[in-house]
Amino acid sequence: MAALRGPRALLWRWWPNPLRRRSDRIEAWTMLTVGLLTVLVGTLAGLWATRSVELGLARERVEWRPVTARLTERAPGTASGSEQVWAEVRWSGADGSTHEGQTRVDPGSAAGTRVTVWSDLQGRQVTRPATEAQASLRAGLIGVLVGASAALVPLAGGRLVTGRLERRRFDQWDTEWERVGPQWRWKTG
Repeated sequence: MAALRGPRALLWRWWPNPLRRRSDRIEAWTMLTVGLLTVLVGTLAGLWATRSVELGLARERVEWRPVTARLTERAPGTASGSEQVWAEVRWSGADGSTHEGQTRVDPGSAAGTRVTVWSDLQGRQVTRPATEAQASLRAGLIGVLVGASAALVPLAGGRLVTGRLERRRFDQWDTEWERVGPQWRWKTG
């Protein structure tokens, strides 16, 4: 078992060996290339996705603004309820145009009650933008997911290539055995 330990066992395809075939060398280079590509593609894709999400969320924090809206009708429910309910609201945009939407309010709120909603540059209702901490966490998680997903592409390609090399090697062994096998019959029988 000592012959199977150490760096030679891990790198056997790279050491001179009369039993090493051309397909072994191709497989070794393929595995090395796939490993490097996996790390490179996964890292670059993850960093790109992280940066893209961070920039998008930072732009939202700059462009989205809180605006004061008023309930158009009494909110459903009673004032004693603890959970907020959806209600129709109306607000004016920066250009003076009127916009309508829905937001969560306390149950039983009277029509005309002032509430805060968030609006983009076009006056459309949006959610509250993510804080810097939330944006960093979200960007990091998305970056990891995109990086891991992108790293699967070279891994799958490498697996296809090594699988093809393996099938080819088995076919070569079958061909050689058909040629050599009959020569052994007279010695074993």
